[in-house]
Amino acid sequence: MTACTPNAMPRVSSSDHPLPVAQLSSIENLLSISELVALVLQALEAKNTLISWFGRPTTSGEEAGVVVTAVLLTPEGLCVRRAHVAAGSSYPSLTTQFPAAQIFERELWEQTGLLPDGHPWLKPVRFEGVRQQHINDYPFFKVRGTEVHEVGVGPIHAGVIEPGHFRFMCHGEQVQHLEIQLGYQHRAVEALLLQKPPQRLSPLVESIVGDSVLAYSWAFNAALESLANRPVAPATQASRAIGLELERVAMHLATLTGLATDIAYLQPAGTYQRLRTAIINASQRVCGNRFGKGWIRPGASAPMGEALRADVLKTLRAFLPDLQQVNALMTSSRSTQARFKGVGTVSVRAAQDLGLTGVVARASGMACDLRYTLPDGLYAAHPPQLLTQATGDCWARVRQRMQEIEASTQWLMDRLADPTLNLADTRDPFAQTSPSENWPLAPNAQVVSLVEGVRGPVMVALETDASGQLLHAKVQDPSLANWFGLAFALRKQQISDFPICNKSFDLSYCGNDL
Repeated sequence: MTACTPNAMPRVSSSDHPLPVAQLSSIENLLSISELVALVLQALEAKNTLISWFGRPTTSGEEAGVVVTAVLLTPEGLCVRRAHVAAGSSYPSLTTQFPAAQIFERELWEQTGLLPDGHPWLKPVRFEGVRQQHINDYPFFKVRGTEVHEVGVGPIHAGVIEPGHFRFMCHGEQVQHLEIQLGYQHRAVEALLLQKPPQRLSPLVESIVGDSVLAYSWAFNAALESLANRPVAPATQASRAIGLELERVAMHLATLTGLATDIAYLQPAGTYQRLRTAIINASQRVCGNRFGKGWIRPGASAPMGEALRADVLKTLRAFLPDLQQVNALMTSSRSTQARFKGVGTVSVRAAQDLGLTGVVARASGMACDLRYTLPDGLYAAHPPQLLTQATGDCWARVRQRMQEIEASTQWLMDRLADPTLNLADTRDPFAQTSPSENWPLAPNAQVVSLVEGVRGPVMVALETDASGQLLHAKVQDPSLANWFGLAFALRKQQISDFPICNKSFDLSYCGNDL
């Protein structure tokens, strides 16, 4: 068995297509599941990262069974390998050796019925299909003891919080174990993506996770453009990066607002909220929507002429001093430090074992950021600063978000102030002769698209059939891998620490439920 490297599949120029496109072989030529498992284990032992492990039932014209896809991130780039396995089969669980695979294997089992032999905690993720009516039968873990008691919170919460159930097993006030049950708002997003022509799906994709509009829209449209062999203009790539960083700044500010509110520090809470409003209003002036809807479309992106980019640059220059002032106010407060330091700690070893990703992984010392490790376009030409924290506690997650806001703001100001950067010519140059609705997609092809969103890697994988029609769509939010990290962070903590731990992770319920 050879090592899994990007050379195992065709690749295209990163300046045109930043994403790998794999031309799929026939079912008969795919790996066996045992070969794929061995390949993935070898890659993980070599310290590569398992981005995803998913599958789909075969369709008419294919040999009956399930097609399983593994997506790995290696130092050389992405590696996508696939296997065919008979329906109802089992395979040696990856989780027994690499716990980070646990959620992927649970999802694969729920969606296809493939059984990971030896999986220590095989439970539904979203209650799909026939399991939808059995959410009340969820097999919660039990902690035994004469003084152990359980505290259940949710799924209905106050305000506008999305539904999720949190089951605390406590000894006195100390949490021994927290189990998080989600899946209450499963919307069958992946199935919905197959019900319309993919060129018309942007509005739906923008609604998958409402605070990550740019990340999802970019990932989806870049995948579509790769399948259609429609490279976008550099100005289009640059405009998308500008929008994504504005989204990152705004959503980190929303998290800091919540954290300040949770510790009743109202002055920073009000200031962070005011600053967030300035950022989302800037996005609205660019694309017409405060959350970035409409910024990205197939082959195109919102243009920024000189007057508009000067307006956004002025906003950021006024924003940064106020941000630095409120950050200093927040971090210098002794009560803030006392409340956040040493609470909800996830060590770097635990973060690696659990497969954490994105901002919470970086707060635990993991140097993982796709803008840096898998750059394209404007990020390749101007790499952002790779920031990490050492302590892995709530304080580290607060500091990580503060520093990422400052770094993104400075990056944005540098790009917007660069007179050589074209942000105006962002429309599809082929639109007049062939609108996106008429784009033919490559037949029997698969593309895996990754974008570093505010929470971490957003993945969209699209696959076409022999006629070039969309056959399968896979969507993955970074929250999927990170929810168990939140549960781990609560162990041996006071139950009253849950609100700040929860907000310091600030994960997406709908990103998990999909």
